[in-house]
Amino acid sequence: MDIHNHPCFNADVRHTAGRIHLPVAPRCNVQCNFCNRKFDCTNESRPGVTTSVMKPVQAVEYLSGALKRAGHIAVVGIAGPGDPFANPEETLETLERVHAAFPDKLLCLSSNGLSLAEHVPRLAALNVSHVTVTVNAVDPEVGANVYEWVYYNRKTYYGREGAGILLDKQTQAIRLLKRYGITVKINTVVIPRVNSHHIADIAQYVSARGADIQNCIPVIPVAGTPYESLEEPSPASMRLIRARTSLYIRQMSHCARCRADAAGLIGDDLGGKLSQERKERKMQCDFRGKPYIAVASSDGISINHHLGEAALLWIYGFDNGTVRLVGKRPVPAYERQRNRWDAIAELVPDCSALLVSNLGRAPYERLQRNGVHVESVDGNIRDIAGAIFSKGEIPADALRMNGVCGTGNGCSGTGSGCN
Repeated sequence: MDIHNHPCFNADVRHTAGRIHLPVAPRCNVQCNFCNRKFDCTNESRPGVTTSVMKPVQAVEYLSGALKRAGHIAVVGIAGPGDPFANPEETLETLERVHAAFPDKLLCLSSNGLSLAEHVPRLAALNVSHVTVTVNAVDPEVGANVYEWVYYNRKTYYGREGAGILLDKQTQAIRLLKRYGITVKINTVVIPRVNSHHIADIAQYVSARGADIQNCIPVIPVAGTPYESLEEPSPASMRLIRARTSLYIRQMSHCARCRADAAGLIGDDLGGKLSQERKERKMQCDFRGKPYIAVASSDGISINHHLGEAALLWIYGFDNGTVRLVGKRPVPAYERQRNRWDAIAELVPDCSALLVSNLGRAPYERLQRNGVHVESVDGNIRDIAGAIFSKGEIPADALRMNGVCGTGNGCSGTGSGCN
């Protein structure tokens, strides 16, 4: 594996080596004053946006299809649309699955660094070779104007205090990444009147702590943010900033400010097209021979039952644009001599999806092996089922983590510990 074959860290390969971002991390633990993260902004090319959020299993399936279309993809990364380590379970599961399925691909991450340090040993074990840390201030006084709030250890911090905590955690992360031999890039968003006078200080600070390269990015004034009325720094001013910072650390100057679902060569992005094709494939294939959707519910209104607690499944069809209840099917009781999840799979052979509020790892994997597309979601049955029937896609904000139920021994159903 050639660790130099990364188009963001090595400009010499940007025309021959591609990258793909897997959007599996929707939550964020820092609110930047220039950021407004929107979903389904297909005409916007900026960090923090994506056409859809994927679960880890979906992301690997998507990656497999992308590699068939774009064989030059050398790097698989996670860059949001939130922060990878505000979503550690999704991030690490995705990396594990990608590493197992495609061991020849470089793995990378882009993070604000707040919760990164504690996961560095695991990243190193997975052969993550490149990590980007976004550092927009190394003076809490400046940082107080960059960040609205910082959420750490279940508490929200504001102003200098929040900026100081973030800087401390970023510093720890950079040092630890270098201790494990991981290449580190620093992203710095250049914001006129806020931190533009401070960029060389950032370069000097991160260089002294071992960072390898810095990417100074002109801010994109985004509607709905405190800095929407600012002017984007001009190319001339960015050249001057890079000239000054290059005295301390090597500079990247070919950044395309990629979306969280970018794919292909830098400057020739396939991400939007691949996402659209993924949606179209679902719309064409989901209901062939499987016209129904099964739901674990207590009332026929909300998807509110853990699979282990479900006594019956509600079955829905789609008729003239309307979600209609077809019937109810009793869930087989737990039997020692028979695997319960196999029995549930036999109950829904005509269903394109099984929607539950949660389920454990064992039933999730067993049902998947039996060809049952099971999803953990939260919301109204008719809204979510209607979106699947009409668009082939579950709304991103309804998705929950599959295979991590959190119920454990307190399960009131007959899952028997999900065994």
